[in-house]
Amino acid sequence: MQCCYNKLTPIRRCLGNESVFLPMAHSHPHEHRHHDHGHGDHHHYARLLGIVFALTCIYLVVEIVGGVASGSLALLADGFHMVADTAAIGMSFLASWLAHHPAPREKTFGYQRVEILAAFFNALLLLAMGVFILWEALERMQHPHFIKPGLMMGIATGGLLVNIISAWVLHGDHHENLNLKAAYFHILGDLLGSVGAMTAGWMIWAYHWAGADVLVSALIAALIIKGGVSLLRESGAILLEGCPPHLNPNEIKDSILKQGGIERVHKLHIWNINLKQTVLTAHLEVHPEAFCGKTLNDIQLRLKEEFGISHATLQMEQVHLHSH
Repeated sequence: MQCCYNKLTPIRRCLGNESVFLPMAHSHPHEHRHHDHGHGDHHHYARLLGIVFALTCIYLVVEIVGGVASGSLALLADGFHMVADTAAIGMSFLASWLAHHPAPREKTFGYQRVEILAAFFNALLLLAMGVFILWEALERMQHPHFIKPGLMMGIATGGLLVNIISAWVLHGDHHENLNLKAAYFHILGDLLGSVGAMTAGWMIWAYHWAGADVLVSALIAALIIKGGVSLLRESGAILLEGCPPHLNPNEIKDSILKQGGIERVHKLHIWNINLKQTVLTAHLEVHPEAFCGKTLNDIQLRLKEEFGISHATLQMEQVHLHSH
């Protein structure tokens, strides 16, 4: 049997009675550039989270003190939510820093999954806060409190400005990083809380309807819970190493089989390390004439161009040997 190779593959010997493991053929310069780009991203994300962390720290005390002084549940809930957000964003900041921190040799993917763990925990915080606000709203329905609408609206307006600035800081990048997405959901919850508190304060001032505070608090809690469930589902799917929702394993198999000389694709696994990095592994049953590095390179190029998968590890096996 003859095997054709290029200078990038393979790393194990090619004999008539053995299968050959051919890893992904990337040149070192490409890997180095990709590595540097990832580090730049994490530095950028950490800087954004640091800005938002500072803003929320400054205003959370004002929100809590104002909520107690005005007697507003919506304002107090938004203040406590900002406490949870401050802790969560601080944790996200730490996770982003760890993600680009040099990892020990035994952690071959580095600390990138720390970001996903932080996002998962942030989702749990969102759910807990939403349930807490709903519980307090039920308590207020049974035992109404006296509310100072003027003070309530003034503090809520300041909180709205802080949250708008924080949301603007994160808006451009939160789709690319699950950790930033977690912080973004927290900020949106706070922003909605400030809008709700302002609205409830105006209704109490204009119509003397104290129930507006409870109603707005319950609506905000429902939105927070919805965001928490979505984030929990997405981060949980990555932690469980499920196939990314935008990829279809059957379509990927069909695409690989279009390559000449491929008989069958099996043991196909696709998962995300984080929101941006997808990994694929598969075994390929290949006819002898296609058992070479060019076939491997063509498949890797196909995976990258059609599905955006640039990190693939493929094991090639000769058809007659696998059948035997």
